[in-house]
Amino acid sequence: MEHWNHGIWKGWNMGILEYWNIGWREAPSFPIIPLLRYAIIPICLLLLAGCGQSQGNVPVPPTPAAGSEKVPPKAQDDTAADPAAEITPPAEPRAPVSSAAERPGQLAAGFGPVKIGVLPLTELARPSGGSQRARLHIFVAMLDAFGSPVKAPGVLRFELYEYVPRSAQLKGQRLALWPDIDLTAPAENHRYWRDFLRAYEFELDAQTGRDKTYILAVTSLSPDGKRLSGEYTLKPGQ
Repeated sequence: MEHWNHGIWKGWNMGILEYWNIGWREAPSFPIIPLLRYAIIPICLLLLAGCGQSQGNVPVPPTPAAGSEKVPPKAQDDTAADPAAEITPPAEPRAPVSSAAERPGQLAAGFGPVKIGVLPLTELARPSGGSQRARLHIFVAMLDAFGSPVKAPGVLRFELYEYVPRSAQLKGQRLALWPDIDLTAPAENHRYWRDFLRAYEFELDAQTGRDKTYILAVTSLSPDGKRLSGEYTLKPGQ
């Protein structure tokens, strides 16, 4: 093998020397094809020697020791810890609940009485003669938020006041205070109720004078503590 390589290099060197000795002018007539033939052989040998080189000289990256390799932490999954969470069914739509069922107090407030109305049928009837005693006929309507008369339990109180004209406070001295009328019991409530008028009717004795104006004050106290009041002016001739 060494003899063969020595012959190749010898032929190569001789060809190069002959090429330079010929000179620049005679270079075109110099047979370069035989020289290429000699040059191809050593180039191929060099390539083959490089391909067959042992891989022992190639650096190999170090292998990390067992247990020292850093493993990125896995993302925590709550569903893995709780198997039941993976099979949780979707929430069913909630049925609509009326506000009245959630807040029963507002139901009574919306449809219960919010105002007291005294009907114009109310009058102070005086007997014939010069007697000062009279009969007071009162018609009271309990009105809800829409102005409709309704039945309502409660305690009613009636007061009669002197009328003071041309005054900022029309109510003067109180002349009469009758006992409270309890309408809490259904039977007692229905006793005073006049369905054709949608109102309650009461008759009270009164000690009044003739040709005078009075103010009738009506107060209602419901079982839940709600207090309502209303006034009505009783003019002469009523």
